[in-house]
Amino acid sequence: MPSPTDTRIVVLVGSLRADSLNRRIAEKLVERSPEGVTIEIAQGLGEVPFYNEDLDGAQVPAAAQRLRDLVSGADRVLAVTPEYNGTMPAVLNNAIDWLSRPYGRGAIKGKPFAVVGTTPTPYGGKWAHEHARRSATIAGAVAPEHIAVSQTSIDVDVLGDEEVVGRLLAAVEALVAVEPAAAVA
Repeated sequence: MPSPTDTRIVVLVGSLRADSLNRRIAEKLVERSPEGVTIEIAQGLGEVPFYNEDLDGAQVPAAAQRLRDLVSGADRVLAVTPEYNGTMPAVLNNAIDWLSRPYGRGAIKGKPFAVVGTTPTPYGGKWAHEHARRSATIAGAVAPEHIAVSQTSIDVDVLGDEEVVGRLLAAVEALVAVEPAAAVA
């Protein structure tokens, strides 16, 4: 397991909106990352084409290759996402699809993965988080169920509430503590 002094986390933000609350949560985590932990937000997820095996050959689209390279170089992956229609947003699902390939050797394979975020519903995004965790696990990630923050934003200033921010940072620390799967041969 990487020591806390050299842990690199890549964040996949499930909302493409420039001022989305989940993007601002990801930015807050970058700003307040624990000592020895580097958190980087994956940029350009909206530029990654929908996964199509016909595109995934000798010339992988540049945006998809950048995403794969970024995640390949990370120790952990964190999704920060809202919930759309009771599930994860298409952009997050698409990112996981690209990261799952090539089959059995994708960039996400063996990486500890967790999901946090908020949405303005009474459920706080828990279904999106469950679906993202399940999809990432099928793609080969290590996604323990105990690391989750599904926060409703109906009556809480998510970014201004230190209790909520503390839970988000605790999720990051728990993700750092997860053992990665055995190295891919």
